[in-house]
Amino acid sequence: MSGLVNALLIIAVVAVVVVRQCSARRISDDRRWWILPGILLVVSLREPGLMDAHHEASSVVVLGAELAVGLVTGAGWGWTARLWREPDGSLWSKGTKATVFVWTGGLVLRAALYGAAALMGIHQGSAALMTALAVTLLVRSGVLMWRARQMRPAYGGAADGVPSRPAWKDSV
Repeated sequence: MSGLVNALLIIAVVAVVVVRQCSARRISDDRRWWILPGILLVVSLREPGLMDAHHEASSVVVLGAELAVGLVTGAGWGWTARLWREPDGSLWSKGTKATVFVWTGGLVLRAALYGAAALMGIHQGSAALMTALAVTLLVRSGVLMWRARQMRPAYGGAADGVPSRPAWKDSV
């Protein structure tokens, strides 16, 4: 794919994810949470230019830092989302103000890494950005699914007269 197509794909994925994160969304346990990040990862790894051929060692270090930022951002994003159960037993999620700070911090760190790499003469293509975005989304979704599985089942919900255990974020 060309750089323009990659850039448009990245922008589209980020727009979809941000819109979905800012609104309350029902979480289903359909085990397909990894598909979008998986597709992004496959597309990014098939692209040439993941590493700068003229600065291989430095390029690996920058990519590793980018992936570390993606891991931390994804984990923070997943942990700061609010989870709750409705009386009908359905599980819902919505980003919080802390989620916005985590997301913004991740973007600032990525921009700083990109700027530092550019100052060192390391060329980073869109494949590196897509790989880091895929890791971020994969970790975020994994954390949300893990947290969702830790919540009490619907049979102990408020509809039965038994209050359900509040989500971790609700008690903080």
